[in-house]
Amino acid sequence: QVQLVESGGGLVQAGGSLRLSCAASGRTFSTYTMAWFRQAPGKEREFVAAIKWSGTNTYYAESVKGRFTISRDNAKNTVYLQMNSVKPEDTANYYCAAGTVYYRDLRTSGYDYWGQGTQVNVSS
Repeated sequence: QVQLVESGGGLVQAGGSLRLSCAASGRTFSTYTMAWFRQAPGKEREFVAAIKWSGTNTYYAESVKGRFTISRDNAKNTVYLQMNSVKPEDTANYYCAAGTVYYRDLRTSGYDYWGQGTQVNVSS
């Protein structure tokens, strides 16, 4: 079992930055692909970014490529999402997920564990 707790959400102006964190419990964190998804009101949950268990490979949605960076610290059982140059359309609830999937798998069904989410609001 893995429990995930996100933090770092809040209100930020367009063009600003925010860093999300996801702390994981469990000894097997380093074996999981970790990902961030987001869900805006009235929309489906969508893939944002993922990182391989080793941290050597990452994958991004086109909408955030070049602005967001996913990273992980296996010693701290934590995954991060650095959000730069944010836009109003980045407003959503951001979820951390863990799974044994290939890191380029965009499907929510591939992930076994989910956090409760952290809200990000970007003002224009």
